[in-house]
This record gives sequence, C-alpha cells and structure tokens, in this order.
Amino acid sequence: VQLQASGGGLVQPGGSLRLSCTASGSIFSGSVMGWYRQAPGKQRELVASITSGGSTYYSNSVKGRFTISRENAKITVYLQMNSLKPEDTAIYYCNKNPAYPKFWGRGTQVTVSS
Repeated sequence: VQLQASGGGLVQPGGSLRLSCTASGSIFSGSVMGWYRQAPGKQRELVASITSGGSTYYSNSVKGRFTISRENAKITVYLQMNSLKPEDTAIYYCNKNPAYPKFWGRGTQVTVSS
C-alpha cells in the first residue's frame, strides 16, 4: 500500500498550489498524517503534519505560508501552499507521522521558477 500525492506542477515565485493525498481508511483513521519534501541533494524532511483531531505542526521554513488540512470522510489530506519560493522546489510526499517506509509513494514534483 502506498500513499499517492498529486497536485504538483510548475509555478512562479509567489504563486500557489494545493496538493492532495488520498489514503486507505486503515492508514488514515486516527493517524497523524504528514507532508514531506525532498529537494535535490537534500534529505527528506517533514514540512507539516496534522492529527486526527486537527492539531497541526509546521516547519519553520513553511510556517505562515503552508496550510495542512484533512477531510476524514474523504480519507484525504491536503497541503495548501501559498507565497511559494524557489527553495520550495522539491518532490512532495505524504505519509504518516512518523513515516512508515512501506507507505512512501512516488510523490509529486513542485517546481517554483520564473
């Protein structure tokens, strides 16, 4: 079972994107879900997470610009990304937090460039 992220693309600096990730009910229910990213030459990092009750965490690099949310009925987690910067360029993945290696999918590419 993998978690598939979607919604990435090419956007200009200052632009916005919304990423989506749909999981099976057994993975999603009651779980803390997270969005991660991996830029070229860097380690994968957690950028945001959300508990089943809606409590959120953001890394300092995205705080105030990104918003994580979830729709439990749709077993979907979202990442709204605003005021995007070139340094946000990366492959974005969703997974539980802490991450389960077997759930890594291919991710979705986000490129911020003029």
